[in-house]
Amino acid sequence: MDIVMSLALLLVVVTVGTGVYAIKKGIDGSKAKTILGINVLSFFGILIVATVVLLTGGTTALAAETAEKAAASAEGMRYIAAALSTGLAAIGSGIAVAVSGSAAIGAISEDSKLLGKTVIFVGLAEGIAIYGLIISILILG
Repeated sequence: MDIVMSLALLLVVVTVGTGVYAIKKGIDGSKAKTILGINVLSFFGILIVATVVLLTGGTTALAAETAEKAAASAEGMRYIAAALSTGLAAIGSGIAVAVSGSAAIGAISEDSKLLGKTVIFVGLAEGIAIYGLIISILILG
C-alpha cells in the first residue's frame, strides 16, 4: 500500500510541478503543447503503474488487515461522508441563494408583480441544504 501512496504522491508532484514551471516561465505556443503532452503522458503513465501495483501486490496487504481496523475505518468514513454531504450542500445552497436572491431583488425593484415567482426560485435554492441534511441523516441512521 505504501508503494501506491508513493506513486500517488509522485503523480501529484509531477502534475503540479509541470504546471508551476509553465506558469513561472510564461510559456505559450508549441512549448506549452509539449509541456502539456509531458504532463498528460506522465499522469496516465503513473496512473497505470499505480493501478497495476495496487491490483497485484497491494491485495496481500489489504488481506492482512484485521476486521477490527476495517470496521473502525468504515465508521469514520460514515462520519466524513455525512459531514461532506451536509457541508457541500450548504455551500451550494448558499451560492444558489446568493445568486437567485440578488436577481430576485433586482427583478422585484423593476416590477413588484414578480415577487411570487422570485420567492419560488429562492426557496428551491434553500431546499438544496435540506436535501444534503436528509442524505447525512440517512448515512448516519
